[in-house]
Amino acid sequence: MTAPEADLAGWSVAPFSAAGYTHDVYRKGSGPGVVLIPELPGIHPGVLGLGNHLVDSGFTVAIPSLFGKPGRPVSMPYLVAAIGRACVAREFAAMTTDTQRPVAVYLRALARDLNASTPGLGVGVIGQCFTGGFALAAAVDDSVLAPVLSQPSVPFPLTAKQRRDPGLSAAELGVVADRCTDQGLCALGLRFSADKLSPGERFTTLKQRLGDAFEVIEIDSGPGNEHGFTRAAHSVLTDEVREVDGHPAYEARKRVVEFLTQRLT
Repeated sequence: MTAPEADLAGWSVAPFSAAGYTHDVYRKGSGPGVVLIPELPGIHPGVLGLGNHLVDSGFTVAIPSLFGKPGRPVSMPYLVAAIGRACVAREFAAMTTDTQRPVAVYLRALARDLNASTPGLGVGVIGQCFTGGFALAAAVDDSVLAPVLSQPSVPFPLTAKQRRDPGLSAAELGVVADRCTDQGLCALGLRFSADKLSPGERFTTLKQRLGDAFEVIEIDSGPGNEHGFTRAAHSVLTDEVREVDGHPAYEARKRVVEFLTQRLT
């Protein structure tokens, strides 16, 4: 059994501009809005499989094409090239700590735009891997009621300081923390326990700052784990999902849908 995948069938596309950047945004579905930020190398078939699942679960999904070629399958050369380009892009500031990234401002504008055209109380934002922390940065905007951080990997965790960094600036995190206290905002974080690309120290920082408002799902990928995850297990909501009841990544995906439903309706 493999992870769910899909193609671009049924997705509409139009450019969206904000904060000095323009990206094509793929949209599909009806119901409350969810911004699904793709992982590297881009809107690959696994991301589209997750997008279709969210659509089937009753959401309007908007996927901004921040990098890569939409619909193209993942290959090692494609992934390496995408990582190289993303690492040097000022929009993402992949290496710096305590940073407000321009992409976060773009995503807040996209969230507001989606919120204005969908019926929910607000919108959800799901970030994955390279874009995982962008979801929480988007929650600076009041339109975002359900940020989901799946294996957030930026800044790349090469030093102890980078591993502890929450993936957004101290000022942005302060706004999010205030929203948690004053408005009841909650966030959901997902990672594999042995995933060095998405270090546990990052979730420790967020848990210390956000407390019970930050729900963590950590899937055991250590030696001898029950479900046979390797130490390379990384993509909780795409590559590692097997649609079998009791499978940890499948159950995590269920929890994401439940979290979005609870917060947006």
